[in-house]
Order: sequence, then structure tokens, then C-alpha cells
Amino acid sequence: MSGAPHPQHGPEELCTAGTELYERALREGRLSRTEAAAAPCLLAFGLLQPAIADLDRLEPVPAAVALQELLRTSAERIADERRRETRLARAFEPLLRAGSEPTGTVGETPDIRVHSGPDRINSAISHAMADASAELLTIQPHVAHTTLPLERRALSLDRDQALLDRGGRIRTLYQHTLRHAPTVHSRYELLRGDVQARTLNEVTERLIVVDRGIAFIPANKDRTLALEIRVPALVDYFVTVFDRFWHLATPLYPRTPQQPSVGGVTPRQRAIATLLVEGHTDAAIAERLGMNIRTARLHIAKLAATLGSDSRAQLGYLIARSGMVDREP
Repeated sequence: MSGAPHPQHGPEELCTAGTELYERALREGRLSRTEAAAAPCLLAFGLLQPAIADLDRLEPVPAAVALQELLRTSAERIADERRRETRLARAFEPLLRAGSEPTGTVGETPDIRVHSGPDRINSAISHAMADASAELLTIQPHVAHTTLPLERRALSLDRDQALLDRGGRIRTLYQHTLRHAPTVHSRYELLRGDVQARTLNEVTERLIVVDRGIAFIPANKDRTLALEIRVPALVDYFVTVFDRFWHLATPLYPRTPQQPSVGGVTPRQRAIATLLVEGHTDAAIAERLGMNIRTARLHIAKLAATLGSDSRAQLGYLIARSGMVDREP
């Protein structure tokens, strides 16, 4: 029965049988072919060679000589690989140049870019607005427990004023919960030019549209990523959404008289009543209208007192029967 096949390996990982036989050959000066058959790798790697006087006898090649031969072979192989790398680089050079500009000419801005972190996002917005001259549209939803740092507020104010000084106009949509926010009112007291603001019960996520050609929207929940969009169809869609919200919104600046309550129910309470009838929880109502849950529950309690309701189910029934959700705010 023949023995197990000799394991495949390179000269840098000489097998145990090969190491022992080669050391023996170095000590004794020779091996028979029969003995060397246990480690055919010795002949393959040039560590043994036939004796001139007796071809059936194998003599060891000195280790230093064998090492130099193996290193030379390795160097030639490396040189071949480097020549192959050079040929590959030359072959792919024109393809790499062509692939670096998939959609246009050299220097063209990508249609959609992702910006990471507040600093990079604000830098991208500032860069876009530096070239703006016509209009800035923004939707600024209320975010609970979030206060814009003073330096970012100052940056926003400066770039907005620069646009107004160039003859542009600014229109901004907020939620009703910000109608009495000091930071909002102080902003419009400082800006000079064609600037307007309106409010709604609910708005979309944050949106910035510059000259109806560039849009910025959040790319994640915590707004640490933002998309810069220059695709005309998408930007036109955002502008259409903004314009429709704008026509439904209540003017905030320039100032207008506050809407009176109807039957003891304020416009804010009518908005809450609509969501109650739709079956939303207190938490969902507070989130959609940009207020904290305690304020939402206070309004719900006032609604219940106004309509004489003793339970949540009865309140929904009384709201529906009153017709208040069908009235225009």
C-alpha cells in the first residue's frame, strides 16, 4: 500500500520530512533516491541534486546557494507581477478617467450629496446661499428640548440678511407652537427686507430651498446627516409642497391680529379636536403639533370642560356632533 500523498507547500514552509532529510543530507553529504522519495519537495525546490558520479545518488545543495536561487526566483516573480501591474494601470487609465465623470463635465456638482455633522451641513447651506439672489424657502418644525447654539443662530441670521440685501426674499413656515417663541420674534425684528413667516398646526420635516434650484433635507432622525439635492424634478416637488402649505398657513410676520375663538374653542383646540376624532393618542397629538404632552393634555381638558364631556369616548362624540372639526381655522 502506498503512503499518504506529500503535502503541498512552498520552500518557506518546508515540511517536517523534508527538513529532517535535508539536515541529514547536509551532515552525511548524500541520500539515495529511495530515501529522498519521502520528501520530493527537496528536489522540486533545488535543495538536492543528482551526483555527477552516480545519478542514483543525491547530494545536498549548500543552504546558502539554495537560498540565493530561491530568492532570485522570487525576485523574478515579483518583477513579473510589477510589470503586470504597470500593464493593468495603463489599460485602465482611460477607463478611470471616463468613469470619474459619469453624468457631466469636469467640475460639475453631483445631483445629490450627503453632508455629515452640523458644521459640514451649515457650510454647505452657506455655500449655496452665497450665490443666491432670488428666494429662500424654509420649513422649520419645532423640536422639543432642542436649542440652536448662539453661533449657529448668528450665522443663519447673517446669511439671511445678505440674501435680503441682494434683493432676495425669504419665506418661512413654522408650527403654531412657535408663534410666541421669543427667538422667532427677535429674529424678524433684526432682519430687514422682504421677509415673511407663517404658521400651521403641522408641517413636514425641515426643508430649505435656495433659489428654487437647491434643496436641503434631513437624512436621519437626529439631523446629523443632510441631503443636498440638485435634481430639478425633486426640487420642484419640494417647492410645490411648500407653496401649498404656505397658502393654508396663518401669517405670523408681518404681524396680524390673533384669530378669535369660536364658541369658546381656540384654533389650537380645534386642531387637537381633529386629531382626537381621528383616534390619536395624547403623545401622538403632542408630537404632531409640536408641543409637550402636558400642554396637549391641558388643551384636551379645556375642550372637555367647554363641551361638558366626562370621558374620552364622550369627548370624541361631542366634538364630532359640534361640527367644530369641519370649520375652517
